[in-house]
Amino acid sequence: MQLPLDPAAVVRVDVDGAWHFDTDESTRADAAILPGSFNPLHIGHRDLARIAASIVGGAVAYEISITNVDKPPLDIAEVHRRLAQFQGLAEVWLTHAPTFAEKSARFPGATFIVGADTVLRIVSTRYYADDERRMIAALERIAAHGCRFLVACRADRTGMLLRLNDVPIPIEFQAMFVEIPSEQFRWDICSMDLRMI
Repeated sequence: MQLPLDPAAVVRVDVDGAWHFDTDESTRADAAILPGSFNPLHIGHRDLARIAASIVGGAVAYEISITNVDKPPLDIAEVHRRLAQFQGLAEVWLTHAPTFAEKSARFPGATFIVGADTVLRIVSTRYYADDERRMIAALERIAAHGCRFLVACRADRTGMLLRLNDVPIPIEFQAMFVEIPSEQFRWDICSMDLRMI
Protein backbone atom coordinates (compact mmCIF):
# COMPACT_ATOMS: atom_id res chain seq x y z
CA MET A 1 0.00 0.00 0.00
CA GLN A 2 1.26 3.48 -0.89
CA LEU A 3 1.17 6.45 1.45
CA PRO A 4 -1.66 8.93 0.79
CA LEU A 5 -0.49 12.04 -1.06
CA ASP A 6 -3.56 14.13 -0.25
CA PRO A 7 -2.80 16.09 2.96
CA ALA A 8 -6.44 15.68 4.03
CA ALA A 9 -6.41 11.90 3.56
CA VAL A 10 -6.88 9.58 6.53
CA VAL A 11 -6.01 5.88 6.49
CA ARG A 12 -7.36 3.40 9.04
CA VAL A 13 -5.08 0.43 9.67
CA ASP A 14 -6.98 -2.46 11.26
CA VAL A 15 -5.63 -4.69 14.01
CA ASP A 16 -4.87 -7.30 11.31
CA GLY A 17 -2.78 -4.73 9.37
CA ALA A 18 -5.26 -4.07 6.52
CA TRP A 19 -5.30 -0.48 5.19
CA HIS A 20 -8.53 1.42 4.44
CA PHE A 21 -8.73 4.94 3.01
CA ASP A 22 -11.35 6.57 5.22
CA THR A 23 -13.57 9.13 3.50
CA ASP A 24 -16.39 9.15 6.06
CA GLU A 25 -15.68 11.64 8.84
CA SER A 26 -18.48 10.13 10.94
CA THR A 27 -16.43 6.93 11.42
CA ARG A 28 -13.81 9.05 13.22
CA ALA A 29 -16.12 11.30 15.23
CA ASP A 30 -15.88 11.16 19.02
CA ALA A 31 -12.91 8.78 18.88
CA ALA A 32 -10.34 8.34 21.63
CA ILE A 33 -6.94 8.87 19.99
CA LEU A 34 -3.42 8.40 21.34
CA PRO A 35 -1.13 10.24 18.89
CA GLY A 36 2.61 9.73 18.71
CA SER A 37 5.62 8.72 16.68
CA PHE A 38 5.87 5.32 18.42
CA ASN A 39 9.54 4.90 17.62
CA PRO A 40 9.30 2.46 19.33
CA LEU A 41 5.92 1.61 20.82
CA HIS A 42 6.52 0.77 24.49
CA ILE A 43 4.74 -0.38 27.63
CA GLY A 44 4.06 3.21 28.70
CA HIS A 45 2.03 3.82 25.51
CA ARG A 46 0.11 0.58 25.93
CA ASP A 47 -0.61 1.21 29.60
CA LEU A 48 -1.72 4.80 28.88
CA ALA A 49 -4.10 3.50 26.20
CA ARG A 50 -5.51 0.94 28.66
CA ILE A 51 -6.05 3.52 31.43
CA ALA A 52 -7.54 6.04 28.97
CA ALA A 53 -9.95 3.39 27.63
CA SER A 54 -11.21 2.78 31.17
CA ILE A 55 -11.74 6.53 31.65
CA VAL A 56 -13.49 7.25 28.33
CA GLY A 57 -15.42 3.98 28.38
CA GLY A 58 -14.36 2.78 24.94
CA ALA A 59 -11.51 1.64 22.74
CA VAL A 60 -8.47 3.83 22.16
CA ALA A 61 -6.88 3.97 18.71
CA TYR A 62 -3.37 5.19 17.98
CA GLU A 63 -2.50 7.88 15.41
CA ILE A 64 0.73 8.44 13.51
CA SER A 65 1.22 11.56 11.42
CA ILE A 66 3.35 10.96 8.35
CA THR A 67 4.40 14.61 8.55
CA ASN A 68 5.79 16.16 11.73
CA VAL A 69 6.42 19.68 12.99
CA ASP A 70 9.98 18.96 14.19
CA LYS A 71 11.13 16.05 11.99
CA PRO A 72 11.26 15.04 8.31
CA PRO A 73 8.26 13.13 6.89
CA LEU A 74 8.20 9.35 7.24
CA ASP A 75 8.85 7.22 4.16
CA ILE A 76 6.82 4.13 3.29
CA ALA A 77 9.36 1.68 4.76
CA GLU A 78 9.42 3.53 8.07
CA VAL A 79 5.61 3.72 8.20
CA HIS A 80 5.37 -0.05 7.67
CA ARG A 81 8.04 -0.67 10.35
CA ARG A 82 6.13 1.40 12.92
CA LEU A 83 2.74 -0.08 11.99
CA ALA A 84 4.08 -3.62 12.41
CA GLN A 85 4.31 -2.97 16.17
CA PHE A 86 0.52 -2.64 16.38
CA GLN A 87 -0.48 -5.75 14.45
CA GLY A 88 -2.75 -7.86 16.65
CA LEU A 89 -2.80 -5.08 19.26
CA ALA A 90 -4.76 -2.01 18.15
CA GLU A 91 -6.18 0.07 15.33
CA VAL A 92 -3.97 2.88 14.00
CA TRP A 93 -4.88 5.99 12.02
CA LEU A 94 -2.37 7.43 9.53
CA THR A 95 -2.69 11.15 8.80
CA HIS A 96 -0.85 14.17 7.43
CA ALA A 97 -1.84 16.10 10.56
CA PRO A 98 1.22 17.15 12.56
CA THR A 99 -0.60 19.73 14.72
CA PHE A 100 -3.59 19.26 17.00
CA ALA A 101 -5.51 21.95 15.11
CA GLU A 102 -5.16 19.71 12.04
CA LYS A 103 -5.88 16.51 13.99
CA SER A 104 -9.07 18.07 15.40
CA ALA A 105 -10.35 18.61 11.85
CA ARG A 106 -9.74 14.92 11.01
CA PHE A 107 -11.26 13.65 14.29
CA PRO A 108 -14.13 15.95 15.33
CA GLY A 109 -15.24 15.45 18.90
CA ALA A 110 -12.16 13.36 19.69
CA THR A 111 -10.50 12.91 23.03
CA PHE A 112 -6.75 13.12 22.46
CA ILE A 113 -4.65 11.27 25.02
CA VAL A 114 -1.37 13.10 25.58
CA GLY A 115 1.36 13.79 28.11
CA ALA A 116 1.66 17.11 29.93
CA ASP A 117 4.84 17.78 27.92
CA THR A 118 2.74 17.70 24.73
CA VAL A 119 0.23 20.14 26.24
CA LEU A 120 3.16 22.44 27.03
CA ARG A 121 4.08 22.40 23.32
CA ILE A 122 0.44 23.01 22.28
CA VAL A 123 0.37 26.27 24.25
CA SER A 124 3.97 27.33 23.54
CA THR A 125 4.16 30.35 21.22
CA ARG A 126 7.47 28.94 19.92
CA TYR A 127 5.41 26.62 17.72
CA TYR A 128 3.39 29.57 16.36
CA ALA A 129 6.22 31.84 15.19
CA ASP A 130 6.19 33.45 18.66
CA ASP A 131 2.72 34.83 17.94
CA GLU A 132 0.27 34.38 20.83
CA ARG A 133 -2.69 35.18 18.55
CA ARG A 134 -1.83 32.19 16.36
CA MET A 135 -1.66 29.93 19.41
CA ILE A 136 -5.08 31.18 20.58
CA ALA A 137 -6.49 30.68 17.05
CA ALA A 138 -5.23 27.06 17.07
CA LEU A 139 -6.88 26.39 20.44
CA GLU A 140 -10.09 28.00 19.16
CA ARG A 141 -10.02 25.69 16.14
CA ILE A 142 -9.57 22.63 18.37
CA ALA A 143 -12.45 23.81 20.58
CA ALA A 144 -14.66 24.49 17.54
CA HIS A 145 -14.21 20.85 16.51
CA GLY A 146 -15.41 19.76 19.96
CA CYS A 147 -12.15 18.07 20.93
CA ARG A 148 -10.65 17.68 24.39
CA PHE A 149 -7.51 16.30 25.96
CA LEU A 150 -6.91 13.61 28.57
CA VAL A 151 -3.51 14.46 30.04
CA ALA A 152 -0.96 12.22 31.76
CA CYS A 153 1.80 13.66 33.96
CA ARG A 154 5.35 13.30 32.63
CA ALA A 155 8.75 13.44 34.26
CA ASP A 156 11.49 15.25 32.36
CA ARG A 157 15.09 14.05 32.05
CA THR A 158 15.95 15.61 35.43
CA GLY A 159 13.13 13.71 37.17
CA MET A 160 10.97 16.84 37.59
CA LEU A 161 7.31 15.87 37.31
CA LEU A 162 5.26 17.97 34.91
CA ARG A 163 1.54 17.98 35.68
CA LEU A 164 -1.34 19.63 33.90
CA ASN A 165 -1.58 22.47 36.42
CA ASP A 166 2.10 23.30 35.70
CA VAL A 167 1.18 24.20 32.10
CA PRO A 168 0.13 27.82 31.42
CA ILE A 169 -3.11 27.09 29.51
CA PRO A 170 -5.14 30.23 28.74
CA ILE A 171 -8.07 30.28 31.16
CA GLU A 172 -10.75 30.17 28.47
CA PHE A 173 -9.44 26.79 27.24
CA GLN A 174 -8.67 25.07 30.53
CA ALA A 175 -11.92 23.07 30.49
CA MET A 176 -10.69 21.24 27.35
CA PHE A 177 -7.93 19.58 29.39
CA VAL A 178 -8.51 16.90 32.05
CA GLU A 179 -5.69 15.29 34.01
CA ILE A 180 -5.26 11.58 34.60
CA PRO A 181 -4.25 11.39 38.29
CA SER A 182 -0.61 10.36 38.69
CA GLU A 183 -1.73 7.61 41.08
CA GLN A 184 -3.70 6.14 38.18
CA PHE A 185 -1.01 6.47 35.50
CA ARG A 186 2.66 7.39 35.58
CA TRP A 187 5.38 5.94 33.37
CA ASP A 188 8.66 7.87 33.28
CA ILE A 189 9.79 6.35 30.00
CA CYS A 190 10.16 7.75 26.49
CA SER A 191 10.87 6.29 23.08
CA MET A 192 14.04 8.37 22.68
CA ASP A 193 15.58 6.78 25.77
CA LEU A 194 14.74 3.30 24.43
CA ARG A 195 16.39 4.09 21.08
CA MET A 196 19.62 4.94 22.94
CA ILE A 197 19.80 1.54 24.67
